[in-house]
Amino acid sequence: MYKRLFIIIITFAICFNGIAWAGDAATFVDLGFSSDGHYYTFAQYGVESITLKPWAEIFLVDVPKNNFVPNGKLTYTHTAPIIQGQDGTGALYTLLAANGPLFKKYSIDFLRQSRPLYLSMDSKAATSEKESTSGSAAGTSSGTPIGEQIQFRDFESGDSYTASLVSLVEGTGNDLKSSFFINLERTKSDNSKKKYVVGTPSIKRPLIASYRICRVMIAPKDGSMIFVIEMTKRTSSGLDIRYMVEALRL
Repeated sequence: MYKRLFIIIITFAICFNGIAWAGDAATFVDLGFSSDGHYYTFAQYGVESITLKPWAEIFLVDVPKNNFVPNGKLTYTHTAPIIQGQDGTGALYTLLAANGPLFKKYSIDFLRQSRPLYLSMDSKAATSEKESTSGSAAGTSSGTPIGEQIQFRDFESGDSYTASLVSLVEGTGNDLKSSFFINLERTKSDNSKKKYVVGTPSIKRPLIASYRICRVMIAPKDGSMIFVIEMTKRTSSGLDIRYMVEALRL
């Protein structure tokens, strides 16, 4: 009886989450830099909303180039669904264990993680609701620029920053595609200013409805800045949340 009740509760929870979210949301993991800050690695993991199979992805980034290293995108999806009480972390651990030589090649130090400068407090659920009801976020045939501005400060250096994310969403339905870039202005403690453009607006990502800066981080010593971008992707099962980064050597 208790087992049957437990199964009913789990089923209800899955159904309720499906109504509230109707997609799967990844979890972002900061895995750290190389000792010189030249390379950065991060991961995301989750559970497929339809199959309940745990999955994980790991990315190794060349910070000055703001691009992946060769063979720098690793993926794994387990062949069976999760069991009660599990999440997708097992898929991430499997991927980490299988690629030790690659992390060693790029001198990735898992203890050399980023120092946070900015963390968004917006919830994924609120973002998904906005994406599902907003006409501009859903895309227009002419392409509508959508902007977001944040401000943050590095209290160790005294530098302050203003970052403006500009995205362009085009098309509707299966023809939806989008791109973005970030205008960054840095004001040093002596009031001198420097401007940067981060990102590649020429890359059109299919079915990505919106972008949001959810974190900004900096390497411990060498000034490698990482923007963590939350992407809302339209799928047949609803809205999926995925992450990417934009890297900048200050």
